[in-house]
Amino acid sequence: MARVLDVLFFLYFFTHIPISLLVDFQALIPSKYYPQQLIEVKEWYCREFRDPLMLSPPIWFKSLIVCEFFQFIFFFVAAYGFFKGAKQCKWLRLPSLIYGSHVATTLIPIFTHVLFYDFSNEKLPSPRNLNERLTLLSVYSPYLIIPILLILDALFSSAYRPSSSQQQKPKQQQKVQQQQKPQQLQKPQQQKSQQQQQHLKKTK
Repeated sequence: MARVLDVLFFLYFFTHIPISLLVDFQALIPSKYYPQQLIEVKEWYCREFRDPLMLSPPIWFKSLIVCEFFQFIFFFVAAYGFFKGAKQCKWLRLPSLIYGSHVATTLIPIFTHVLFYDFSNEKLPSPRNLNERLTLLSVYSPYLIIPILLILDALFSSAYRPSSSQQQKPKQQQKVQQQQKPQQLQKPQQQKSQQQQQHLKKTK
């Protein structure tokens, strides 16, 4: 049975693929390469949630989208891995730690900007009060919460620990090696005794 976290992480990465490709990358790719309908969807979101970062992204925000661009391939890999389950795909542990640590860190400047930047002179749709700031943060918060859960899961979950059968294999190998050692020690002794007997026969 799949873990709840496996389902959550699968949905996160699976839905991240179209969001990145169709919306987020509009901050980098010229609008002429996007259908007008997708541009209107992005503009609707920016007006509805008063997000000036996506409507007219500053350079520092574009740099974070560049990082997301390089993460894009991993979304497919992670979606596949968590669909199969962390217990079957223990290799997910290290990339989950790397991805989670990086993405959680990139949310710090975004949260700081949304919470503390003075938008009073902003011409674009932007938060006008604390409630609108918190509403905008709620849009970005999954991209902080899920990466933190990825880190904690990779560090402490039993799903990434070796199974009982895998733990028994080294013990069995040790037993076999211990049994082989006396036999290996006996062979040189037998060879020595045979050589001594042959030497005695020759002297006679």
